Amino acid sequence: MKLLLDNNLSPKLIAQLASLYPDANHVALLGLESASDLEVWNYARQNGYCLVSKDSDFNELLVSKGFPPKLIWIRLGNCTTAEIATLLQTHYEMIMGFSSDVSAGLLELQ
Repeated sequence: MKLLLDNNLSPKLIAQLASLYPDANHVALLGLESASDLEVWNYARQNGYCLVSKDSDFNELLVSKGFPPKLIWIRLGNCTTAEIATLLQTHYEMIMGFSSDVSAGLLELQ
């Protein structure tokens, strides 16, 4: 699954998750660090990414525009990069199932 991590997540996650999510990328690594949420949304849709964010704005875009892209919404509140890495590693099977579910556009993880 191609994950696109939003600005509110550390780019360090890419290396930490590489063994499970080798196609993951971060908006800063793509030159999108100053892009609007809509521009990031459109980039994810056009390039087959699933967005991963802690930002509720992407949930609002999902409600108004539908999917793709799919959204993994991290609902941990204030947390460390290591906690987010653990969350995405622990829920790998669930994330892969979400990826193949054509009827689901949102996966909330906490």
